[in-house]
Amino acid sequence: MANTTAAEQAMRRSARLRVGNRVIRAKARTEVKDAARAIANDKPADAEKSVREAIRALDKAAQKGIIKKNNAARRKARLMKKLNAARTAGK
Repeated sequence: MANTTAAEQAMRRSARLRVGNRVIRAKARTEVKDAARAIANDKPADAEKSVREAIRALDKAAQKGIIKKNNAARRKARLMKKLNAARTAGK
């Protein structure tokens, strides 16, 4: 429990921010999963579009400080690695 008025306000504020952060984090996770699924389904056009959307969602989350910059970079690198492997396997 908060002992001061300022602490109560901080708790209310952090609760509001937490809700928004969860939405953005969930969006990024969903986009990454969708991209991985599209890559696995051997649909190159859909896969590239999905990967672009996932990268965009990860960059937004990193920019807002919801995930760390290197976390976003690592996830993007893994996605691109999967996409490039699928491209070379398809040729």
